[in-house]
This record gives sequence, C-alpha cells and structure tokens, in this order.
Amino acid sequence: MTEGTTSTAAEGSDTLTRLEQEGEIAADYLEGLLDIADLDGDIDMDVEADRAAVSIISDSARELQKLVGRDGEVLEALQELTRLAVHRETGDRSRLMLDIAGFRAKKRAELAELGAKAADEVKSTGEPVKLDPMTPFERKVVHDAVAAAGLRSESEGEEPQRFVVVLPA
Repeated sequence: MTEGTTSTAAEGSDTLTRLEQEGEIAADYLEGLLDIADLDGDIDMDVEADRAAVSIISDSARELQKLVGRDGEVLEALQELTRLAVHRETGDRSRLMLDIAGFRAKKRAELAELGAKAADEVKSTGEPVKLDPMTPFERKVVHDAVAAAGLRSESEGEEPQRFVVVLPA
C-alpha cells in the first residue's frame, strides 16, 4: 500500500487472514508444549481488537494452573515465547494474547471493576487516585475502564513499578 491510499475491504480481510495465521501458528506451538508437559487442554482461537487471541482451556483447570503460575507470571512468559514462535514463522512482530484456564479473562474483569471504582472515587473527591504497580496488560485494561467512565488516566513510573493515575475530567 502506498502512502496516502486508503484501506480496502480486501486489505481488511488480509489482516484477518494474517491474524488467523498467527493464531494457527500459536496453536501448533502450544499443542507441542502441552504434549511435552503431558497436560490436557483444548486450544481456542479468536481475533479480538486487531490481535490474535489464543486460549488453553481444560475440564481440569487446576492442572493448567502450572502454566499460569503465581499471579500469571508463567502465563506472561509463555505468551512471550508464543509470540516469538509466531515471529519466527512469519517474520512479523506479534501482539497475540494468550489466556490459560480463563486467568486473563477473570483478571480483565477484576481490573475493569478496579478502574471503574477508581474513576468513581475521582469523580466524588475531585482528587487523582494512584493505583498499585501493574503489568502493561493490566494498565491497558484499567485505562480502558477509566476512559469508559468518562475520565482520563496516565501511566507513571518505571517498569516494573509502573502504575496508573486516574485524573479528574
């Protein structure tokens, strides 16, 4: 696409196809990982918010907790490894999101509620609210919840102590 041209429907479907391809590569990689670890799990693929989303689900979510780790640390590492596997195959950087046993979905709901409560507090007091340090994923969810509540927020600090500040309108 040359500079100044507009996107067409065909290009939009190319993006979807690319994201679906990322999901397929990630699913193959994760299936191999599950086999090596001798864990049972089904892999679900989707495209959410212009990124591939892959989930590992199981009837025995307890068994998959090993892949989530304490506070999602192992999940974050597996997501990075999966992104690297996709990058190796496609040559493109991936923004793929990985969820295991619904951990990230549950975390997203908790963080959205935290962002909404912080926004309510700022609306009632008129004072900024500083939240605890969070990962980039967690901050993004909180920023989205604050924006949905009609306020603005900023990230401050340096990793890994970066945190969200919810500001009055």
